[in-house]
Amino acid sequence: MDHDALIAHFVGAAALILVAAHAAGWLARRLRQPYIVGQLAAGIALGPSLLGGLAPGAHAALFPAGVGPALTGLAQLALVIFLFGVGYELDLSMLGDRARTSVTVALVSFVVPMAVGSGCALLFREPLRELGMPREISPAAVVFAGVALSITAVPVLTAIVRENGLSRSVPGVVAVSAAGVLDVIGWTVLAGAMIDRGGGGAGGLGWPWRVALAVGFVVVMGIAARPVLRRLLWRTRLEPSLRLALLLGFALASAWVTHSLGLHVIFGALLAGVVTPREKDGTLDPDLLRPLHDVGSLLLPFFFVTSGQSVTVTGMGATGWVALLVVTVLAVTTKVGGGAVAARLGGLDRHDARTVGVLLSARGLTELIALDAGRQAGLLSGPLYTVLVFMALTTTLLTQPLLRLTERLAARDRAAALPAPRPHPDGAPAARGADQH
Repeated sequence: MDHDALIAHFVGAAALILVAAHAAGWLARRLRQPYIVGQLAAGIALGPSLLGGLAPGAHAALFPAGVGPALTGLAQLALVIFLFGVGYELDLSMLGDRARTSVTVALVSFVVPMAVGSGCALLFREPLRELGMPREISPAAVVFAGVALSITAVPVLTAIVRENGLSRSVPGVVAVSAAGVLDVIGWTVLAGAMIDRGGGGAGGLGWPWRVALAVGFVVVMGIAARPVLRRLLWRTRLEPSLRLALLLGFALASAWVTHSLGLHVIFGALLAGVVTPREKDGTLDPDLLRPLHDVGSLLLPFFFVTSGQSVTVTGMGATGWVALLVVTVLAVTTKVGGGAVAARLGGLDRHDARTVGVLLSARGLTELIALDAGRQAGLLSGPLYTVLVFMALTTTLLTQPLLRLTERLAARDRAAALPAPRPHPDGAPAARGADQH
């Protein structure tokens, strides 16, 4: 394929991706589901399982092998921008008066699914072999299996909390705060699993050297990069567009460093966002945050489509569908159950505790980013990757219905707690409140 034809294919594929993904996101929002769910569904639909199965010629014409690197590059750029924004918005100071409850909920909501996921990876080696995993699963793959069940998607959770009017409620604050702590724990453990996967990165150095270099990089970023950025952002009067360009360059450079250390670009992008200082009064810079959201939202469909190209429903088989059912049940029960129990022990009432557990079960985009990194690192086979992608989609879809169920249970409990009506002197039951007249 010549150069001009390749450009034409790329432009056509990009147009289809943007229109299909954002149309599907709009439809998902109309169905009271997160926007990202629709975009993910569109990405899977444009992959080999649906479009490739129904119209293989059209799929091959739209996504020839030559445009793959360009689409992947855009997808990685979208991830860097998105996770830079996530890191910039991460604020553990919001824990406030419920810090102990939020930290407890976060730890339990991470440890329980982590133990279950890692335990299943060790116990069910034979079914995993049928899904393309090796007989001897590496320690990094075992850890990754646990992380895959432990993740909570902070952006999706925040959107669900906002759309359901829970932003100022006790369960909403506890869930969002706990999810922030979960993010820190999850990405740290995931980085450890990735750096121990063997080979690659840092000129072929062994993992102890890569760990040492990674720790040194984090220290330098925390100690040196933050004050430099603070002077740049606070003492100079850079135009907002120039400030954004410099910070995105900083995020891309950080992502390049972590990739060179044998990690994924996502870790460097997230770290760059974390060390970027806020305004002097502690608020987020709207001139930075707004374009980050706009550009990230525009480009994220490329990530969904490149992820969807690796989803192969036909390769799952009976074992894959059984594994999907089992993994989804475990993912929901460990998150909802662990989060609810921890919130209850933290002093929340039964209804609020259930709400916290349900909110923490949303995985969405964060899960997909982790799964894509694990697939690229060789920690997941193709069929198992497909299973876990559908698990992420299913658990996110279930969050809204489960929230409505908890609301109905709470309404039933409140109705049952009302005092019984007193009998009327003539034998007829009195209406509620009639005895006060």
